[in-house]
Amino acid sequence: MTQIESALKGIITDQMKEAAAHEGIEASALLKLIASGKAVIPFNKNRKAKHAVAVGKDLLVKINANIGTSPKNCDIDYEMKKLHAAISAGAEAVMDLSIGGDVKEMRRRFMEECTVATGCVPAYSVITKCKGNLSEMKEKDFIDAVYADAEWGIDFATVHCGITMSAAEKASSRIMGITSRGGSIISKWMKYHKKENPFFTHFDEICAIAKEFDLTLSLGDALRPGGGADAGDSAQMSELSNLGELTLIAREKGVQVMVEGPGHVPLHLIENQIKEADRVCHGAPFFVLGPLVTDSAPGYDHITGAIGGALAGMHGAAFLCYLTPAEHLRLPSVDDVVEGVIASKIAAHAANIAKGIPSARVKDEVFSKARRDFDWGKMFELAIDPVKARKYREGSTHSNEKECSMCGEFCAMKEEFGAD
Repeated sequence: MTQIESALKGIITDQMKEAAAHEGIEASALLKLIASGKAVIPFNKNRKAKHAVAVGKDLLVKINANIGTSPKNCDIDYEMKKLHAAISAGAEAVMDLSIGGDVKEMRRRFMEECTVATGCVPAYSVITKCKGNLSEMKEKDFIDAVYADAEWGIDFATVHCGITMSAAEKASSRIMGITSRGGSIISKWMKYHKKENPFFTHFDEICAIAKEFDLTLSLGDALRPGGGADAGDSAQMSELSNLGELTLIAREKGVQVMVEGPGHVPLHLIENQIKEADRVCHGAPFFVLGPLVTDSAPGYDHITGAIGGALAGMHGAAFLCYLTPAEHLRLPSVDDVVEGVIASKIAAHAANIAKGIPSARVKDEVFSKARRDFDWGKMFELAIDPVKARKYREGSTHSNEKECSMCGEFCAMKEEFGAD
């Protein structure tokens, strides 16, 4: 049985117990969320040696990091360094988005070394297998790619099943058009073959595969806005409506479902977008890329994404896909990956506090007391990025003193100036 089938029968699985313990809630409470489709536990039956984590709007906001080779950078060893760096920094999930080099060997290493939830994009497998040749990409290839990924043990797969020919046509008037790589692949395939999206027309087959392996379907936002001016347009909303209908179909078939969201969204539109997605997609966990609140900060998109992610998380987004400082500019480095994860962790923690998650608020209160008491060890222990915090502290010429070098003896936390 899948996690949702078990939940509907009142069976608490080992994964539910582990995920609930991480949340600090009763397993029975998590079971109810999973049974309703409002939470998922991405955990493929073919994978054993990893941690189970739950994703849902009433739970702690989770972070996903992306790694993977490109046609211009195919160093698998370096991608593995990124993988371990992302996990060490606190990512609860990592996706392999490889499209260059020996993608099969990359996937083998990825599945062997990743200890958190794993994700991928089947459309990428199709385009790399056919080397970008649209004429060689058959409908069956898309379904076969989902099966192959599930068989590998992938926990959640981004399936771009909501983009139809009519929905894609609505994107023609956009400033940015279709900026999703997976969405672009599907759109070009439909135009070339003059056929509807295979992920849409063969959704029943995809659900059968997902049920066999308990592969969580992450319904991809192929028409997400790639620029703030396109946010909330008819193309995005048309696809979202399709995803809402497919969510119900998947649930009825005993398949766990998440829904992916934008994208580039101005700050004042985020609340409405999250709440609308929650309504249209029947409370399914919402997985957002950012959202980026401005288009014009290259080199700092981990910050623009974290700003949007904090607000999105506060209003119900369950899963934040990180952005790195390299977004839109190059393949990220190991350092970029760490910065991206940390920025998203900050956003998630801020959202958890705003949502009233008790453990998040308690953590900040304990940290404040440690700061008041000059308890540097405790502060480093609780810091979202203890490595950087310790580095800054130890890099000060006054690191042997109780206070930091900003205010020195005039620190506001000292009972009196000049006191020991």
